[in-house]
Amino acid sequence: QVQLVESGGGWVQPGGSLRLSCAASGFSLDDYTIGWFRQAPGKEREGVSCIQTLGRGTSYADSVMGRFRISRDNAQNTVYLQMNSLEPEDTAVYYCARTGASDWTSCLNFEYKDWGQGTQVTVSS
Repeated sequence: QVQLVESGGGWVQPGGSLRLSCAASGFSLDDYTIGWFRQAPGKEREGVSCIQTLGRGTSYADSVMGRFRISRDNAQNTVYLQMNSLEPEDTAVYYCARTGASDWTSCLNFEYKDWGQGTQVTVSS
């Protein structure tokens, strides 16, 4: 059974850091492009970052460029999102998802098929 489980969310003060994890089961993460998305109350879901299979790199939303970093650990079958210099605007539920798509364009534009249940990130003082 395909499953994606996010963890690592919580409350942090502005300027702080969190590392989110997306643990996969039922498939090998290395065979798929994995994306991180977020949805704040009253707002549409937006792509945050993604990491492609076949070594085709990573993509980031402009709003998180230079602050967030995505990585994968194939041995742990887990994708991470390191979030630094967090801002109140980063408050949202964060989801990871997978897609079989991979090419040389931004993976934030791909259609994702399977989603995790989400983890809440709250940035406030």
